[in-house]
Amino acid sequence: MTGPTYPKKVSAVLAGQEYNFKLLRSNEIGTPCDINLDAEDSDLEATIYFKRYKVDEPWKEVKMQRKTSHKKAFFGEGDKTEILTATLPEQPSAGKVEYHIDIYKNNQKTSIAADDPVVVRFKGFVPRSVLIPHVLFMILSLFIGTRAGIEAIFKGDKTFKFTRITLIAFGIGGLILGPIVQKYAFGELWTGWPFGGDWTDNKTIFAWLFWLVAFFVLRKKPKNRIWPVIAMLVLFAMYMIPHSMGGSELDNETGKIETGVRE
Repeated sequence: MTGPTYPKKVSAVLAGQEYNFKLLRSNEIGTPCDINLDAEDSDLEATIYFKRYKVDEPWKEVKMQRKTSHKKAFFGEGDKTEILTATLPEQPSAGKVEYHIDIYKNNQKTSIAADDPVVVRFKGFVPRSVLIPHVLFMILSLFIGTRAGIEAIFKGDKTFKFTRITLIAFGIGGLILGPIVQKYAFGELWTGWPFGGDWTDNKTIFAWLFWLVAFFVLRKKPKNRIWPVIAMLVLFAMYMIPHSMGGSELDNETGKIETGVRE
């Protein structure tokens, strides 16, 4: 959960007390981009500063408002809790807003993410009928791919079978459903090589090709143990790269969506 899609965990010490927050880094277009801070401490106040990412414009300042909310629960509403909240302005698909926060208590102040502002990216709605199968097939490919590698290491007779299943599941989840998810979220089917530098697209096709090679090698040489293990290790490496790194980003000057790791 370290990629730029997941909330950023931060902590701050103020007036001798430690506060822990989760700061939003991804928001669906059409849904209010609410930045919420858990604030059971009634003396705590906060101000948020924000601007469009990589745009030379002044920071806007908004005092965060206290309100009662509910903690997340698996079913229904969770327990009531106090939060400080502010809503960031909505951006087009792949648009980004950067922000940092000052918190106050008893005439003392400390800053959160002032030196390294948090960046929230906006995306379109992805139907659950597409997103859930995508996630399930990707998880399945990881488990079956691991099983194929273990089978090869221990010289089992089902290495080819598990390799074939991994190739198919990975292809469906990463190369068919993955681009469809991206189309809904950012308006583009494929932003990896040769059209762009999206790391998620590139690492997916790179890892899948290793399974393709393993599949054809095993068809000719069923006792081969090297390629399934290599493919498994490449798959592990793929999952170690944070999801959405180098992903779609709106260039506010050109209005075009860019990809790849940018300064």
